[in-house]
Amino acid sequence: MESIKNRIDFIYMFDVQDGNPNGDPDAGNLPRVDAETGEGLVTDVCLKRKVRNYVDAAKNGVEGYDIFIQEAAVLDNRVESIYETPTVKNADKNQKKASAKNALCEKYYDIRTFGAVIATKDKQGQVRGPIQLTFARSVDPIVSHSHSITRLAVTKEADKDKERTMGRKATVPYGLYVAHGFVSANLAKQTGFSEEDLELFWNALENMFDLDRSAARGLMAARKLIIFEHETELGNAPADKLFDTVTVSKKNEVTIPRSFLDYDVTIDRSALPEGVKVYERI
Repeated sequence: MESIKNRIDFIYMFDVQDGNPNGDPDAGNLPRVDAETGEGLVTDVCLKRKVRNYVDAAKNGVEGYDIFIQEAAVLDNRVESIYETPTVKNADKNQKKASAKNALCEKYYDIRTFGAVIATKDKQGQVRGPIQLTFARSVDPIVSHSHSITRLAVTKEADKDKERTMGRKATVPYGLYVAHGFVSANLAKQTGFSEEDLELFWNALENMFDLDRSAARGLMAARKLIIFEHETELGNAPADKLFDTVTVSKKNEVTIPRSFLDYDVTIDRSALPEGVKVYERI
């Protein structure tokens, strides 16, 4: 498949209601927050994990769509198996790493999308992926609520006479989060990232929360995907100028937002630089 030809920048919005979108292990798994502003945070790694899970479910068993970073996966073994394939094994010594890189990109969707660091013994190397994401940040400050919960069952034999055990659960009443992303056509050539791969990525952003339900995460939903497509491979304008054309604000009568409908999202299309098209999904 032919790699993509045009640079793309995008804005991705999602929200959470009565859930923890991304717990912070350094803070007792409370929702991540900017200590200075009180705005909520969701890491890029968290979002990429959900994309991987969606692709794994949607393309399970389809050649070329395996996922490299998986739970309990031994990455050394996966790299070693690539080096044992005939194409790589028979490659010239000076071309072996390049051949292995190409084979990894062909086999694993997440490598040709996000890249990877290969750190297996003498096979160190890096694959730079065409798609990068920022942390998602909430539009308004969030309030983290901590709830006491009880369990009638016990874990240890010594606790069997206890009436119940106690625990805690943290939630955000409501938060609208905004992440920014970048798709490099130049790097796509190096990994073989195609238009079909890009469409799958958009589908993942639109639907991944429906495949990732849990009581801890509450009600999460993708709300808006705004895509800026350039006419050229290297781009026609800086990404920040494109992002500045999008405004997210509370509606006049809203004091405490509790729904995506409490916000207005506007795009100043008249301010778009020449050579850039914008379109919306979701």
